[in-house]
Amino acid sequence: MEQVRLFPLNHKRALQIGIAFKFDNELKTHIKQLTDLNWSKTHSCFYVPFTQKNKAELYWHLKKVNCEMDYSRLQSFKLEVTETQEILKFSPSDHVDTMREFESYLNGNRYSQSTVDTYCHFVSMLLKFLKKPVSEFTNRDIELFVEKEIAAPGYSISTHRQCISALKHFADLHEQSQIDSDKLKRPDKSKYLPVVLSKEQVIDLLRATRNLKHRAVLALIYSSGLRVGELLSLQIKEIDVDRKQILIKNGKGRKDRYVMLAESFIPLLLNYLGTYRPERYFVEGQEGEVYSSSSVRMFLKIACRRAKINKKVTPHTLRHSYATHMLENGIDLRYIQELLGHSRPETTMIYTHVTQRDLMKIRSPLDVTLGALAKTANTDGNLRLSRNILE
Repeated sequence: MEQVRLFPLNHKRALQIGIAFKFDNELKTHIKQLTDLNWSKTHSCFYVPFTQKNKAELYWHLKKVNCEMDYSRLQSFKLEVTETQEILKFSPSDHVDTMREFESYLNGNRYSQSTVDTYCHFVSMLLKFLKKPVSEFTNRDIELFVEKEIAAPGYSISTHRQCISALKHFADLHEQSQIDSDKLKRPDKSKYLPVVLSKEQVIDLLRATRNLKHRAVLALIYSSGLRVGELLSLQIKEIDVDRKQILIKNGKGRKDRYVMLAESFIPLLLNYLGTYRPERYFVEGQEGEVYSSSSVRMFLKIACRRAKINKKVTPHTLRHSYATHMLENGIDLRYIQELLGHSRPETTMIYTHVTQRDLMKIRSPLDVTLGALAKTANTDGNLRLSRNILE
């Protein structure tokens, strides 16, 4: 998977978004489809003007291809306007009031700024696509928009579901339209089983992580079952060594919860804190800012290569492994649900499909059959398929 780095770039007396990646012809062709794209000989990279609108379009455009985005430097570089305000700036005048009303509606429902920006992005796409008064919007219009602008370009199922959620809210707000929000159907979630490492592979992975800071990060994600976002926002004051627990504040769904602090992790924790001396966050980037998730993915990938783990491993794989190993150790599913911070037990139930605790007790019918034949033939042990059974 190719990595694309996005970063602030001062070029031609203006602020730009730099786009850098190792040469890949397919990726280059895809990126060249962007509007306002230019090439800088000075910096040897592509760039677009730095606006929230371009940030959003660049993000969604790159999500269509198999690449890893490193936009950590963009995250720490804040403009004075939100993405939604930038969308309003570039929207046709007859759509501005519609967009502002929708933004106010979402803010009134206390959605996060990230959700507001995402939903407003989809509605902006809809308004540009239909180019007619909202009162004339129909369910067929929505279907055509989704077919042409979401499904055809190859957006993921999760993005498709987000889009439908945004349009449902838009339809509920604009009752004068002819859209029946109840008939807007989200595609079913992809039901992929999570990738899980064995207990031995987890230990191999940690041993193969040579950097003390990196090892502490991966060990904490696994030993406490954290989401990578929870780890990056974790502050030192929220780690209680005496009580062996960690307070996760404002996790997914704006919920606080306590998770365990593994006793075996404490020596590594103290060694790390004494060596790196982070001031606020458990793990910090340069000058004390929030560490980037792309950096975690990068050193995890290197550690997997050293440990000779061929599975596709992400930071979330460690969380999946934590939950699966807890279940295999006999921990009740209800406790695992609480430790993971899941709202619904159905989410936690997926780990019952990958645990080996009960599956290992089940014998393959091939083993049973060969075992029975061995007893009938009065041979020692099982018959082997590697040799002829019948002469």
